[in-house]
Amino acid sequence: MAEEVHISAWQHAPLHIFVPNAFYIVTASTLYKQRIFDTSAKLALLQNTLFEVMQAYGWELQAWALFVNHYHFIARAPEDGASLKRLIQRLHSQSARLVNEIDRTAGRRVWFQYWDTCLTYEKSYYARLNYVHNNPVKHGLVAVAERYPFCSAAWFKANAPQDFCERVESFPYDRVNVPDLDC
Repeated sequence: MAEEVHISAWQHAPLHIFVPNAFYIVTASTLYKQRIFDTSAKLALLQNTLFEVMQAYGWELQAWALFVNHYHFIARAPEDGASLKRLIQRLHSQSARLVNEIDRTAGRRVWFQYWDTCLTYEKSYYARLNYVHNNPVKHGLVAVAERYPFCSAAWFKANAPQDFCERVESFPYDRVNVPDLDC
């Protein structure tokens, strides 16, 4: 007789599935939406930690936007790399330890949880790239996304081919369903 498999859904923990060589959008929030990364120095710390962890795990960062109480990024998983879960665990533990050192709050829990979506449709990928680049505008932090120093919009404009930039910018992002928080 075949063994029956039961999968119970835990309502507070999103299901995280890892697919090698796929694109993911990830959002994470601080515990209780606390405004922990509330200075340029702390946001720079988070950004540098993100870059370091992505490189260490062999993920290709496509877009990012970092805020006082949450972040978004899009990245491509390596073919034979570590899971997204291990990458996020390292990003969260390393950034929490460093920001807690700055704030002299050893042991404070910084991160709540993260949400990820494997992007399987080209149009979804483009819309979410545009969404992440323009998230600082959505939150009212800047009028033009390229002026926000803790997101990829300026980097994207400077480094991506013009036709690719225009393609991404042509995709509306106002109806993109991504967990988001007020800054």
